[in-house]
Amino acid sequence: MNSQSSAFTTLDFNKLGKQVGYFSIPHSPHEDAWGTCRIPMAVIANGEGPTVILQGGNHGDEYEGPITLGEIIRELDPASIQGRLIILPSINASAVASGKRTSPVDGLNLNRCYPGDHSGTLTEQTAAYINDYIYPIGDAFLDLHSGGSSLEFIPSAIVQPTDDIEHTSRNVAAVKAFDAPLTVVVDNLGETRTATAAAVAAGLTTVGTELAGAGTVNKKALSICRRGVRNVLSHLGVLDQPIGPQTSSGDILKVPGTEGFVFAEEDGVFESFHNLGDKVRAGEPAGQVHHLLSPERPPLVLRFARDGIIYARRPPGRVRRGNCCLVVAVPEN
Repeated sequence: MNSQSSAFTTLDFNKLGKQVGYFSIPHSPHEDAWGTCRIPMAVIANGEGPTVILQGGNHGDEYEGPITLGEIIRELDPASIQGRLIILPSINASAVASGKRTSPVDGLNLNRCYPGDHSGTLTEQTAAYINDYIYPIGDAFLDLHSGGSSLEFIPSAIVQPTDDIEHTSRNVAAVKAFDAPLTVVVDNLGETRTATAAAVAAGLTTVGTELAGAGTVNKKALSICRRGVRNVLSHLGVLDQPIGPQTSSGDILKVPGTEGFVFAEEDGVFESFHNLGDKVRAGEPAGQVHHLLSPERPPLVLRFARDGIIYARRPPGRVRRGNCCLVVAVPEN
């Protein structure tokens, strides 16, 4: 374990019962010479069983995860579990406080900072503490995302790819236990700096989600999240309660690399020609970018590169070149 971190906590990871508090990272902005950034954390432990790390608020504009984990912290009786839960409901605390995807302190995206840096910025130190201190004591990891302000998804549970067959099998079983409407393999365009990629590298059984989004609290997605977290905890043997009847199709989809994305090719306002769940074909018009201040210019038509279904789309109309407008998912096999 890396011993360079200056983060500290008064919570005892080996104590039975329920503890609610923080881990703190020294932080000295202009208005606070010897201050700290306090990141909420709870430990709930009882009996013998696995250690499950539950994380929400990786992005501060994604709400279903933090709401669900706050409810679990308040409502869960330690006597009802076997094992240990380490719950981080608002891991990117400064971003959660501002309702932003990235931290207003250093402008960084926590989900592109792993394995982190104990000598880096606040966001990098947060990632390093999780990677070097929390992951090593865990057996499984749930990372609860929504689409944030810039994307809206069909609610789904996410498989983080791994080359290890046994590890992949563990991940797929846990993700299917979550029982979201869709199960999707997502590699984040090959990114290895995400929380789930780092958790897989640490050997943890790993479950991700994308639960609606659009910067709102979606009633259906919140219900899926509440049920899904408890389903996974039951699957892992932490909760002794039956998993409800399966509601997903059981099929596994994937985002097929760069061909699954429709990116804006110019600045403007994007008009989608499709709704979530629509079937589309390669070469078909996906939408168009309007140039509102140059009305003499015709809109720029964007096209799909793959057959599939619309898995996610951008709710804000305004786009800049390179923005993700639509995401297509295809059958895994």
